[in-house]
Amino acid sequence: MTIILNHTIVPTRDKAVAARLFARLFGLASEAGGHFATVRVNDQLTMLFDHRESFDSHHYAFHVSDAEFDAILGRVKDAGIAYGSQPGELDNGRLNDWGGGRGVYFTDPDGHLFELMTAPQ
Repeated sequence: MTIILNHTIVPTRDKAVAARLFARLFGLASEAGGHFATVRVNDQLTMLFDHRESFDSHHYAFHVSDAEFDAILGRVKDAGIAYGSQPGELDNGRLNDWGGGRGVYFTDPDGHLFELMTAPQ
């Protein structure tokens, strides 16, 4: 059997706001209501945004196509979010070429680190 990550819980200060931002950047739809604010990434993965008083930041990495990379990075830029080529340089405005593809990192207002890559690591 292939193991597939079905869902993950993303702790946030405001679950609805965080889900809407993630959905907008990634070109997806968010669903409010119920305990979680939900964003279905694809048929196999759902991000469940949940309100927490305190939490550690997390790292979420996504392997995307070149077209998805360009679209998401464009929305990140349009939103005025700083981005960079590695976790320690989140505001250098550059991409990396690790694994023969393109990669980039950015954070959301809750401090979560998002990574996009066009070649799996």
